[in-house]
Amino acid sequence: MTDILFVKPILPRAGALVLPLAEGFVLEGLAKQADEATSGAVSRGLEAAGFKGKKGQSATLYGPGGHLSRIVAVGLGAAPLEASAAEAAGGHALPFIATEVEATIDAGSLPAAQAASFALGLRLRAYRFDRYRTKEAAEEKPKLTRVTIAVPDVPAAQAAHAPLSAIADGVFLTRDLVSEPPNILYPAEMADRCRALEPLGVTVEILEPKALEALGFGALLGVAQGSAREARVVVMRWNGGAEGTAPVAFIGKGVTFDTGGISIKPAGGMEDMKFDMAGAGTVIGLMSALAGRKARVNAVGLVGLVENMPSSTAQRPGDVVTTQSGQTVEVINTDAEGRLVLADVLWYAQHRFKPRFMVDLATLTGAIIIALGHEHAGLFSNDDALATQLTNAGTAVGEKLWRMPLGEAYDKQIKSDIADMKNVGGRPGGSITAAQFIQRFIDTKDGAMPWAHLDIAGTAWATKDAATTPKGATAFGVRLLDRLVADHYEG
Repeated sequence: MTDILFVKPILPRAGALVLPLAEGFVLEGLAKQADEATSGAVSRGLEAAGFKGKKGQSATLYGPGGHLSRIVAVGLGAAPLEASAAEAAGGHALPFIATEVEATIDAGSLPAAQAASFALGLRLRAYRFDRYRTKEAAEEKPKLTRVTIAVPDVPAAQAAHAPLSAIADGVFLTRDLVSEPPNILYPAEMADRCRALEPLGVTVEILEPKALEALGFGALLGVAQGSAREARVVVMRWNGGAEGTAPVAFIGKGVTFDTGGISIKPAGGMEDMKFDMAGAGTVIGLMSALAGRKARVNAVGLVGLVENMPSSTAQRPGDVVTTQSGQTVEVINTDAEGRLVLADVLWYAQHRFKPRFMVDLATLTGAIIIALGHEHAGLFSNDDALATQLTNAGTAVGEKLWRMPLGEAYDKQIKSDIADMKNVGGRPGGSITAAQFIQRFIDTKDGAMPWAHLDIAGTAWATKDAATTPKGATAFGVRLLDRLVADHYEG
């Protein structure tokens, strides 16, 4: 789908016409014109279909006349209309017009901001990862190449849509990265793709194995040592705020493929482990979104990129590694590798950049899926204010979080007999003990450091379509964290 265009209202002479209608609607604007041009076919068709404008409801009228191939009505729900409802309606409309070459959206009754939200939903739902489809039949491919949105105030709608378009670009970047096969996207390749952010004004620094060894990244390098694909850490900086202002920091787990290492996973479903880098993918997409919309904030994104493989050089259960913090870890299970990656990167991020807060994202544990399913990501935090901000931001954009506990009793589960800690604490509370492990690498020696950990194992990949998320990589977290920044940390 090409970029969306905003235009003054005029009844199209071809293609599809989409009518976003709220409960209790009265046909007006282009909807009224279309009804008149089709001798009342629109009003009769909607009545026959029982269309009431309820949220999620739709009705399609084929060949209504007046040169239109179809008219699609989508329900906005009851007033007052929120941006999320307009966005969901846009996503809901897409499948009904995907086979058309061009479509016009009658957004004349919507405020400019809601028209922009409708456009965002439409675009997010239109995402496809088809880079490796070579024999797809023509009739199976979407044909939509032109979408115009008819609004009374074109400049206002364009202004409202511009930052949303930048956010969508960031979402698509994340979805692309998470969708890539692991033979194509390995640590060095993923690091190189971060260079695509440089034209947006993001400074990109890539740390290679020798530099990581010199810096003492013993935990991260221990995970990577079984793979022929060498590790990388990428530091991305966007300086859109006042000079000298401490940045906000986002850290992502980037295991480009996770076999489990010597503690190898079962074969069934292992192909899904290509998206064990979704946390890092989200951070990269977020940095694109912030830079693309010129966010007035200083932000730093760091991603630890490794491949976890079994080999003669792989880390063994029972090994002890020394992290950048100087703390030692007894590796009980090599499939609990993501927390080892985050341990070094979090410590490094805090001490190098001294940020206002740190948020890490990781597809960390299967236990969080057992606890929360695929509806919420797990939120762990040492700071109530930050946790509340994250929860509210997630609610606003439809990326829901559920706060999970932390506590001394859970911390005792990762006590090691021979090192400072072990990397697993047993099956009980598995996602919690993983968060307790990560929390040990938040340095509070010089005062509190607000930190939150988002376990996105259950939300990074969708097995079915949703309103604005087609089946596949979701880019969960890009919009949530962008909203966090926009609401609380710009200016």
